[in-house]
Formats: sequence, structure tokens, C-alpha cells
Amino acid sequence: MGHKAIQYAQFALIAIVVMTWTLTPIYHLLVVSLTPVQDSFAGKLWPDRPTLDNYVTVLTQGDYYLTNFWRQMANSIFAAIMTCALVLFIAVLASYVIGRMRVRFGGVVSNLALLTYLIPAAFLAIPFYQVMGVYQLLDSIWAMILAVTTFTAPYAIWVLRQYGDSVPRELDEAAKIDGATPLQILYMVYIPLITPAMIAIGSFALLHAWNEYLYAFLLLNDETRMTVPIALGYYASDDDSPWPVVMAMGLIYSLPPALLYYSVRKYMASGLTSGGVKS
Repeated sequence: MGHKAIQYAQFALIAIVVMTWTLTPIYHLLVVSLTPVQDSFAGKLWPDRPTLDNYVTVLTQGDYYLTNFWRQMANSIFAAIMTCALVLFIAVLASYVIGRMRVRFGGVVSNLALLTYLIPAAFLAIPFYQVMGVYQLLDSIWAMILAVTTFTAPYAIWVLRQYGDSVPRELDEAAKIDGATPLQILYMVYIPLITPAMIAIGSFALLHAWNEYLYAFLLLNDETRMTVPIALGYYASDDDSPWPVVMAMGLIYSLPPALLYYSVRKYMASGLTSGGVKS
């Protein structure tokens, strides 16, 4: 009993340290966002006069740097949704062809795709910038969408291919006997059974696009076309930035991915581990 108590205490201590490490920046974000601008550097654990004025400033675009906030938020939403859709489209088709249609060297191809992650994304920034320039996509939200899709799709293909292998091939054979074409098998058999993994991968791609900074900063220049992280970076880099407003802006931008995570967390946990067929 004493040994178990010691183990429990050690686990509790580690959990407390990890939780403190994780939640302290979020708490600081919240505290500063509720602090009046004139008390920005008071450095207190809780503001003496908490206020929601900073959130009102962001939501009403009541500052020079916030003139296009809602337009930029729409850009972020559009980029995240389109990236999610493109990654799922590519990954589902690729994993189906590689895993179910017995393409020669398909397994090797899906594993080699992961080698793209051996090259840091920053090393490919200039070549990608040049490619987007050739196709006249610079300063277009589609340039960022294509960049994030390029770096997310290999992992998505690998995961869906691995998950798809858990779907019994006997289901495909049964569908063929009933006269189903490969395309019908894809939509009627394969996709329904890999839906949990698709939700997990779709969430991963969406959050990747939502938080993308490097390629968004490199490819987007116009304030009406950039996403919120870039605008937030410009806002925070000003010499006289109202930090409570900046923190309120960051907290507002962090709410959609948090809500998404809590909405699909059970799929993200089970989608990459459970089998494709229920017993």
C-alpha cells in the first residue's frame, strides 16, 4: 500500500508540474486580455479592474491594426477548410489506390512520402515561393493552402493507408460480386469504414492550416488577404502595441481550434487506433 501511495504521489506531482507548465501561458493570456490598456505592465496575478473592453475593441475592429480583422478571420477559416478538404481528398484517394487496388510498390511509395518530413519546411520556403511566382499565385490565399496541403498530405496518406489495411478485403470482394465498381466500393465501403481516421486527419490538417505562420507570412502581403496569425504578428511587433488588445485578439483566435478539439477528441483518440470493422 505504501509503495502504491508513493507511485500515486509521484504521478500526481508530475501531473501538477505538466498542468502548471501548460496552463500558465494561457492564464497569462487571459489575465492580460482582461487588464485595462493603461495597466498593461502592472504585472499582477489578477487585474484590479478587469474589463472586457479589449475584446470589444477586437470584435468591433476598433484599432488601426484591426481594420481588417473579420476579413482576416474569414481568410483563416477559408484556408483551414479548403486545406482540410484537399488533404482528405488526396489522402483518401491515394490510400485507397495504394492499399486496396494492389498498386505495385504502393507500400514503398506511401512510406517514402514520409521522407519529405526529413527536410525542414524552412528549407523549402524559397523554392516554393519561386514555384508560386511561376504560377502567379503570390499574395493569394491559395498559395498558402497549397503549401500546407503539400506538407500535410504525406502524413495523411500514410495514416489512412495504415488504417485502411484494417478493413477486411472480403468486403471489397463481396461488393464486386454484387456488381460494384471500384468507385462504388470507395464510396460505399471504404470511406464509411475509415471515417474515424478521416475525422482525425481532417482535424489535423485544419489545425495545421489554422496555425500556419511561415508560409502565410512568406506568401501573403496584402492585409485583406492575410490570415490572423500574420496580422497578429504585425500587431505585436509594433513599438507601441496595446498588449491587452493583442492578447484578447490571440485568445479569440484560439477559441475555434479549442472547440474543434473538444468536439472531435473521441474520434482523434480512436480514429488512429481502433479497427475498421466492429465485431
